[in-house]
Amino acid sequence: MIGPIVSLICIIIITRFLLKNYNPVATLLIGGLAMLLISIILELQLPELKTSTGFKGFDLFKFIKESFSTINEGVGLMIMAIGGFVAYMDKIGASDKLVDLAMKPLALFKKSPYLAASMVIPIGQVLFIAIPSAAGLSLLLMTSMYPILVKLGVSRLSAVSVITATTTFGIGPACATTASAIDLIKLDSVFYFLNFQIPLVLPLSLSMMITYFFVNRYFDKKNPEELIEENHNKTNVSVPAIYAILPILPIVLLIVFSEFFPFFEPPIKLDTTTVMFISLFVALIFEAIRLKNIKNTLNSLQTFWNGMGDIFKTVVVLIIAADIFAKGLISLGFIEGLIIITENLGFGAIGVGIVMTIMIFLASMLMGSGNAAFFAFGPLVPKIATKLGIASTEIILPMQLAASMGRTVSPVSGVLIATAQIAKVTPIAIVKRNIIPLGIALILMLILHFI
Repeated sequence: MIGPIVSLICIIIITRFLLKNYNPVATLLIGGLAMLLISIILELQLPELKTSTGFKGFDLFKFIKESFSTINEGVGLMIMAIGGFVAYMDKIGASDKLVDLAMKPLALFKKSPYLAASMVIPIGQVLFIAIPSAAGLSLLLMTSMYPILVKLGVSRLSAVSVITATTTFGIGPACATTASAIDLIKLDSVFYFLNFQIPLVLPLSLSMMITYFFVNRYFDKKNPEELIEENHNKTNVSVPAIYAILPILPIVLLIVFSEFFPFFEPPIKLDTTTVMFISLFVALIFEAIRLKNIKNTLNSLQTFWNGMGDIFKTVVVLIIAADIFAKGLISLGFIEGLIIITENLGFGAIGVGIVMTIMIFLASMLMGSGNAAFFAFGPLVPKIATKLGIASTEIILPMQLAASMGRTVSPVSGVLIATAQIAKVTPIAIVKRNIIPLGIALILMLILHFI
């Protein structure tokens, strides 16, 4: 248990530094490397590298290299592409035009902007089933829904909080944790989705709509200067009305060409990054027609690259640092320590289920990844369920949901880091908005499922 104890001490120290506004990239990176170094000293097993240098001391830095290559190849490139697209939409006035047109039918929500903000949660949850990338969907909503919510009269933090809340529940056949869960419990994905996930998620989503309404309204009243600042923002609406479709074009493409709508044979599948480049070139065609100047149109593309670069230096490097931090926790046996505690508490089926659910929530919160937490805990469920004489679904369903819920209140998750950058707020500030609704949803889930 030396490793888990050391990891807990490291968590406390790093959290203290972050709360004192130390540079988060440097803090998480050095903290993660320190934990990996301690693991070497304690002769614990390090996370697996694709290729080792042959010397463990140098392998510490090989972890950084592999994190850069892995993350940049996947979620990093996706986030940068969306960041560039967001910047380009702002540059050409497409986001402003969307806000201008949307405000006409949504004007009735001017008197109740927090109701409109809360309604984003179930709408986004439906989109999340078809677009099962938490960071991807959140950033797409930051392009389309975020400026509308701010214009309606909520603060930046209120708008970004409900947008991150749309990714709270990882459900549906396309979700990675769902695929892992059904593989463990041997159920059909659609059957699991309709008969287990939906009945539990519906009341939880309703509770979040209610709690976010009151929490965001309370915090915005405490900080009225934020509302004054947002309501004085000017918009550029001189572009044609058709530009309003550009910010929502990526969402439309991802839904139309998803596995839920088999319109084409053979099927056409588009990933988020590809969709961003398709949407970018559609926007370039619009600009070429509007400007009637090829040189200026091509020059405008620099805004996209600059946006990608801004996201890389602020968001992607922080996600990489968080990845090294998570590797450090894993190498010290943090997950194994939680599992040992769970197995030795001597609780019955309900007690073990509650403890496992809370622990996976905390693990996801600390590591910033719901997938990583669930993939570590999930394989234990069949064995534990057999020992307790209960069905695996009794434990695995709340654990799966808790994994994605924990990510939504993690200041080192890609979702919060990326959306915070665009909203020009801190991930910790979003956590403060999310922790109460998510805490209530977690308690409600435990009551509904276990009691």
